This record gives sequence, C-alpha cells and structure tokens, in this order.
Amino acid sequence: MLSIVQHDHLTVKSELKLLNQVQQWFEKFCRQNLAQLNWSDTQLYRLNLALAEGFTNAVRHAHSALPPDTTIDIEVCLWIDRLEMRIWDYGQPFNPDAIVEPEPGTLQVGGYGWFLLRRLSDRVVYERGSDGRNCLLIVKYAVEEKH
Repeated sequence: MLSIVQHDHLTVKSELKLLNQVQQWFEKFCRQNLAQLNWSDTQLYRLNLALAEGFTNAVRHAHSALPPDTTIDIEVCLWIDRLEMRIWDYGQPFNPDAIVEPEPGTLQVGGYGWFLLRRLSDRVVYERGSDGRNCLLIVKYAVEEKH
C-alpha cells in the first residue's frame, strides 16, 4: 500500500480574485515537492490549469447563489505515483456526465470546463459527500499516460 508523500490544505473564500492566491499556493507546493519526483513542466502546467478550472467552477457555478464568504476547501496529496487535488464546495450537486462536450469546430454556452478538466487530468470524479459538500477529485499520474 502506497502512502502519501506530502499533503497540504487551503481554505479560501468563494471569490474569483483569490484565484492567484490559490495558484501561488499550489505552485509553491509543487516547487517544494514535485521536482524530486521528476514531474515535467507540462504536467505541472496542466495540473495548475485544472486546479484553476475547478476553483473557478466552484465560485461561478456552485457558489453563485451563496454569499462570497462561503469557503472553498482545497487539498493536494502527493503520492509516489500520482498527485490528487480535491476541491470542496457547498453548492447544489449536479451530474457532470450530463454535460454534453462541445463538438469540434462548434461553439456552445457552457460545458468547456468539464471538457478541459477531462483532458488535463487522468481521472476526474465529482460527488456529494456525507457532510453535504461536493468534492471534485482531480488525479494526475506521475508517468504520462499514452492516449
């Protein structure tokens, strides 16, 4: 059984202006922990973009009807073989599988965030927890998978 190498947690208010703080926190975590495991710059860029997408989705969609001081919890867990990010929100749950991905060459309103998350990571899970919060799990494996 593999154990967690490193982990960190951040709680922020549900405000888009805090995205830079969230990304800087994540970048610092990566600089301190991932270099020794030979993660590529491309992998780190994709993870940071996935985190930004997950955070902005929580603010814009899940928390759109909630006060701005509603918190979003973010956790990063580094394992030997993968990095996991969890983003918890208090919004109404929904089924991301019901979102139709945009057809290539067409424009539509909405749906691009989930499309992007699925492309940037190896695994994306969104589910309602027993505590009444939603959890977005984003997983990226250390070895790039061949698609």
